[in-house]
Amino acid sequence: MKGGFFVFSDDNCRVFTYDEKKVNTLQNSINRGEIDFMAGMFKALADKTRMHIAFALSLEEELCVCDAAQITGISTAAASHHLRVLKKLGLADYRKAGKMVFYSLEDDYIRRLIQMAWEHSRENRMKEEG
Repeated sequence: MKGGFFVFSDDNCRVFTYDEKKVNTLQNSINRGEIDFMAGMFKALADKTRMHIAFALSLEEELCVCDAAQITGISTAAASHHLRVLKKLGLADYRKAGKMVFYSLEDDYIRRLIQMAWEHSRENRMKEEG
């Protein structure tokens, strides 16, 4: 363990020390590119409208741009923009059918991530209410 000085805070360690072996192992195993990609995913989902659309897509296999606009109460142009952002960041995919464009979540990992966020949110809300 490395260590040394004192920190005075209730939500922090009282003494600065760390496990050098653990820290080195993690520093060498965590890929910064993957961290950037994950941060981008969460940044995209941090937008309420995009999360609303992504959550709707987690409940339905696919939605057309007009469906997403109606569900979120925004224009089709705005819905299209948000769906393109989700697509660009690897969270959604689309297919064209004539004049219609249908979006879906990229894969089941994204669907489960959104569903787990919903479950976590619901649990926390229930704890706060009672």
